[in-house]
Amino acid sequence: MTVVSHQQWGSMSDLGSVDKWVLQSPRVTVEILTLGAIIRSVLCRGQNGQMEDVVLGYDDLKGYVSDKRYLGAVVGRVANRIARGHFVVEGEEFQLDVNNGLNALHGGLRGFNKAIWNATQVEDGVSLSLTSPDGDQGYPGEVQVSVSYTLQGETLTTEYRAQSSKTTPINLTNHSYFNLAGQGTADIYDHQVSIFAESYLPVDETSIPTGEIRSVEGTPFDLRGEVLIGARLKEVPGPGFDHNFCLSSSSDNWKERYAARVCHPLSGRVLEVFTSQPGVQFYTANFLDGSMMGKGGSRYGKHSGFCLETQNWPDAVNKASFPNCLLRPGEEYHHVTRFTFTTV
Repeated sequence: MTVVSHQQWGSMSDLGSVDKWVLQSPRVTVEILTLGAIIRSVLCRGQNGQMEDVVLGYDDLKGYVSDKRYLGAVVGRVANRIARGHFVVEGEEFQLDVNNGLNALHGGLRGFNKAIWNATQVEDGVSLSLTSPDGDQGYPGEVQVSVSYTLQGETLTTEYRAQSSKTTPINLTNHSYFNLAGQGTADIYDHQVSIFAESYLPVDETSIPTGEIRSVEGTPFDLRGEVLIGARLKEVPGPGFDHNFCLSSSSDNWKERYAARVCHPLSGRVLEVFTSQPGVQFYTANFLDGSMMGKGGSRYGKHSGFCLETQNWPDAVNKASFPNCLLRPGEEYHHVTRFTFTTV
């Protein structure tokens, strides 16, 4: 049985009131904010029974308002990068504001992560919704979006839906940073990761996929077995992992699949991810630099967490060979991701 409660968590004059929803099962407790549909915390047990918060975040609303690294947030309309913030839909060109070098990232200058969502209690959880107006951040069409978080036992389910008045790209995900040793632990080098993908997307110097779909076989990106993150990071070019792993070649195949597993042997905590999305972005917090004051005074440095962002493939709107990311009037965007927190 899951106990669901909520209360006002904070307010700012230019933002309004933000609520915190708490989902509590006998094994796991999850906190959700109406700002950005943020997963603020996940408390789960280790093999010794000790509860730890395994999600990086902030102690107060001000931290989330000023956050530039999307800690815990739902990002959209389009997660990940769009090359040069430019795309063409049905013969019409669109130019987004760029906020990541030359590219548009995670919805733009003011994406879904900075919006206040409307919240309604549902069985075992909370459903959050918002309206993105036509032209929002440069995107076409008015879009109605919802994400529900439900907790059943050890599994947190996130379910995303959207409809649009005009054809628009859409790609929603959650951007939680996890550390199974407990948030505030210095790094994730002692974690073991498995991602069940046969291929990945190489990227250019601005982190845009080149268009090649490359086999993981014989590369540092072969994570199909159990791989120690610290050792493997020494083999990956650049600052770390920030790559899409290809779970499926089609966004029309909504079959849920076992995407990834991460284990922290010392605590015994295990995170397993299941998704109907065709890709997962494995990101090792390469750009956290210790300047951010997190929960309990923690300083989040490079490689202090990991993200498993279930998603469509990056820049799909500009690459015809990638899974379709366009939502048309009369259609429904829908996908499910499940996070299961257990112990070995």
